[in-house]
Amino acid sequence: MNPGVAITAVTVVSLATAIIGFYGLRISRTTGDFYVASRTVRPWWNASAIGGEYLSAASFLGVAGLILLSGTDALWFPVGYTAGYLMLLLFVAAPLRRSGAYTIPDFTEARLASRTVRRVTSLVVVMVGWLYIVPQLHGAALTIRISTGLPSWAGSVAVVVVVCLTVAAGGMRSITFVQAFQYWLKLTALAVPILFIVSVLAGNGTQPLGAADVNPAGTAPAGLYQNISLLVALLFGTLGLPHVLVRFYTNPDGHTARRTTLIVLGLLSVFYLFPTAYGLVARMFAPDLARSGQPDAMVLRLPGEFIGGTAGSLLSALVVAGAFAAFLSTTSGLVVSLAGVISQDVLDGSVRGFRWAAVVSAVVPLGFALMTDSLALAGSVGLVFAFTASTVCPVLLLGIWWRGLTDAGAIAGMVTGGVLCGGAMTAGSLALAGSGQTPAWLAQPAAWSVPLAFAVMVLVSRATAHRVPATMPRTMTRLHTPERPLATER
Repeated sequence: MNPGVAITAVTVVSLATAIIGFYGLRISRTTGDFYVASRTVRPWWNASAIGGEYLSAASFLGVAGLILLSGTDALWFPVGYTAGYLMLLLFVAAPLRRSGAYTIPDFTEARLASRTVRRVTSLVVVMVGWLYIVPQLHGAALTIRISTGLPSWAGSVAVVVVVCLTVAAGGMRSITFVQAFQYWLKLTALAVPILFIVSVLAGNGTQPLGAADVNPAGTAPAGLYQNISLLVALLFGTLGLPHVLVRFYTNPDGHTARRTTLIVLGLLSVFYLFPTAYGLVARMFAPDLARSGQPDAMVLRLPGEFIGGTAGSLLSALVVAGAFAAFLSTTSGLVVSLAGVISQDVLDGSVRGFRWAAVVSAVVPLGFALMTDSLALAGSVGLVFAFTASTVCPVLLLGIWWRGLTDAGAIAGMVTGGVLCGGAMTAGSLALAGSGQTPAWLAQPAAWSVPLAFAVMVLVSRATAHRVPATMPRTMTRLHTPERPLATER
């Protein structure tokens, strides 16, 4: 890959992101603009923006790398990522929009009439956001090192600088335009090269060399438990991702929130065809890439593997541009959601407070990313989904659909889920470092940590039934009473 061409691709994407973001600044004036784009984002724009921020480093690079290594076992990732939105459509999207909240802590405080619940939720949301940002920065470091030869830290720092500028400049309204653009760039960046590669393979009559026989370091071939646990993490984890949920606050009403979710399902289904194709092509025609020690870099290397010369360099540059767009868009969405939480709970909730919170939200995970090494991107993000499914998801589902939830139950459930899942993640890392093998129940804890979190939340709520807030009937009526669709959204 030509380093100069790759640097140009990264520069163009960064400049395009900044220009579109500063365009959003021209129409971002109020607090509502910065937090929820004044709740005026139409379904197609919002769906494209959700696709932009949701399709992260794990989706762009990690899924293909896992398919290269593990074959059909890795197909649970795109299936779970997409099916999670069906859960959102059925259980969360419209009621959450009707809540009128700016952030997830806003929702839990309004539903349970408790500042303590708000503080605990805020802490959990910030932890989830930072855990999710770190793999994005690892992906940026990997991409810059592989494609340009520059030090790894340059990729992470570049993402944080661009994100801080765009988020602080225009907030949610600005980032909506940026992320919608980046979804279509990512789709193009994957689709065009793989179509060229398949055409070349078909035209040359290239024969498969055989599937790679390599498993990710420290893991055994996935069994029934691991597949079920992974699916639980992805399905329920999607319901609690702060950067996804905040998007539904930007819709005008519950009707458009549902329409947005339906469109997202279509956009994700189309997108995941292409990482899957990369993984299968590499597994059958370039199995040696599985032994390179960097399976996540396979998508970056595949165009150069089959298409040489200028065309190969240009296609590789397009993939690099799409990968960098993935890191920028997901990090932007996370920083917007975290800045909203930190500004509301720690600062004064003003536009100025939002901007300072955005800087803090991006700089802290940058420090963690610079001090740690990249793991398999899809696997590390999968653990974040497990943590979210064990903490935020139960309080959202029970808060929306069960009248008996209390503040004590919500806190007990979130703490239990967070401690169990976080403890499993830590113990799994120690086991991997010590013996080189992580037990399945630690590698994929969602199958037991999620049910336990729900159980504790329900049992403690029943034991403290006298703490059900007096405002509960009014709040539940608001969550479940459909609004009339706005005429402009039909």
